[in-house]
Amino acid sequence: MMNNNFRMGILASLFAILTAVGAFVRVPFPVVPLSLQTFMVLLSGLVLGSRYGALSQVIYLMLGLLGIPVFTGGGGIHYIFHPTFGFLGGFVAGAWLAGFSFPWWINTNTMGNYIARALLATAAIYLCGVLYLYLNLNFLAGKTIALVQVFKIGMVPFIPGDILKITGASFLASRIIPFLENRGVLAASPHGQ
Repeated sequence: MMNNNFRMGILASLFAILTAVGAFVRVPFPVVPLSLQTFMVLLSGLVLGSRYGALSQVIYLMLGLLGIPVFTGGGGIHYIFHPTFGFLGGFVAGAWLAGFSFPWWINTNTMGNYIARALLATAAIYLCGVLYLYLNLNFLAGKTIALVQVFKIGMVPFIPGDILKITGASFLASRIIPFLENRGVLAASPHGQ
């Protein structure tokens, strides 16, 4: 029998790869195309729990920063200066929050619980991304753009698609987790780890 930490590390690596693939899957959608990147971030936290969900996104970021072109604009250490890098950094916090079981939520295996955690995770990704975009545009790019305007360009167009991703990731997690637990792939309730 495989050590649980080793198995979870393999699953975290798999979700890092799925996040990379998701960055390049584009679904036509009104206003902005829908990518599956944040869908995979949410799913990683929901399925693997906070510790291993966040680890999957750290692996994803490290791959990209080491020069492997897993980000939509390529890869490399210089990517930290890209205006949207804050969203990528927010993936770690987002996956951690999606995987965290709050003590006052008694039953973690409900659709409402998954949706609440995915909403919180998405809010964290937006917060990191929009703040970084604001700082990047105002201080690196030398443009004067109000924070409200940055919210309008960096968040508002993505909300409808993210609502679909939150719902889809929550539904899929509610089906995947019991399946993987019954087969011994996941320990019962990895959340909060």
